[in-house]
Amino acid sequence: MSVSWGVVVPVKRLDIAKSRLAAYGDEHRRRLALAFAADVVTAAALVATVLVVTDDPTAAEVLSGLGARVVPDDPDAGLNPALEHGVELLREGSPDLAVATVSADLPALLAPDLAAVLGRVPMQGRGFVADLAGTGTTLLAAGPGVALAPAYGDASRSRHLSSGAVELVAPESVRRDVDTPDDLEHAVELGVGPHTLRVLQEIW
Repeated sequence: MSVSWGVVVPVKRLDIAKSRLAAYGDEHRRRLALAFAADVVTAAALVATVLVVTDDPTAAEVLSGLGARVVPDDPDAGLNPALEHGVELLREGSPDLAVATVSADLPALLAPDLAAVLGRVPMQGRGFVADLAGTGTTLLAAGPGVALAPAYGDASRSRHLSSGAVELVAPESVRRDVDTPDDLEHAVELGVGPHTLRVLQEIW
């Protein structure tokens, strides 16, 4: 059975995003955060309907230009309510849509890798991908009509396991979130998307 997917990508305001990349300077830090999100949206849009939740006007303009539907964080009550809001909007008119949320800081994300991971999600349940550190979550997904029930925060991998979600096998491109310069160097080794690459060519 063919399954249609909707993906929510939450994007922080660029003025506070990726603070641990400040060594590159504030302007490049902001541009890198936006480039990461742009590469995620570009990859995700090849396999799913993409909805971005953000209150940043620059990010909203750029990411809508890449084909994403962009909405403000109306709940403004933290990440988990923002994700639930995004899922609610995606499922308006399509209550049986399978849904996922993907971190906005996966610049090495590849569409075929994302599609393969989504294909492993139990259709009557939920699945997630742990980050390379093994404590966080880079992707959480729910089958058609199943509540996403996000539990992001400290030790979200354990939170999602405890909530009954299945941990999914995934390539490093889906697990390599970028918080630090070392993370970014590893992402470059994996192969970052064109938006990130353009910014890095100015930095390195």
